[in-house]
Amino acid sequence: MTDKREQGPFTGRHAAIILIAFFGTVIGVNMVMASFALSTFGGTVVDNSYVASQHYNEWLARADAQDRLGWDKSVAVDESRHVRLIVRKDGASVDGLRVVATLRHPLGRTPARAIRFFAAADGALRSLDALPAGRWQLDLSVHRGADEARYRIDLK
Repeated sequence: MTDKREQGPFTGRHAAIILIAFFGTVIGVNMVMASFALSTFGGTVVDNSYVASQHYNEWLARADAQDRLGWDKSVAVDESRHVRLIVRKDGASVDGLRVVATLRHPLGRTPARAIRFFAAADGALRSLDALPAGRWQLDLSVHRGADEARYRIDLK
């Protein structure tokens, strides 16, 4: 004799269990992915893209004026973690610079802070405070008279 089990009918209860399991899995995965995305979101580039688009031509003109200055910048972090800035034009150091610098964490995890520079003996500008460990973004605004150049540098 063969012991053959007879399969029961597929009921509405079976269909409900399958649907709940499927959609429960999909919703669970979506919630986990959304929490990962929100925990690593560093903010927006601009708050309102339409308003930012109204300034686009002004930004292009400012970039062209900066290119016409012909300034070459060199930014480095020395062994004591101080930021060194050298601005040259045609190979010679540019004197009389005023620098406004802001240090930001790339993901916005710490508040932005201003960095002050002083003139070093070799003609470079050196930050007063040492750079904390980790990755940083330095926003520089370099002025000499009416001339201005802006730079954004990633530091490690």
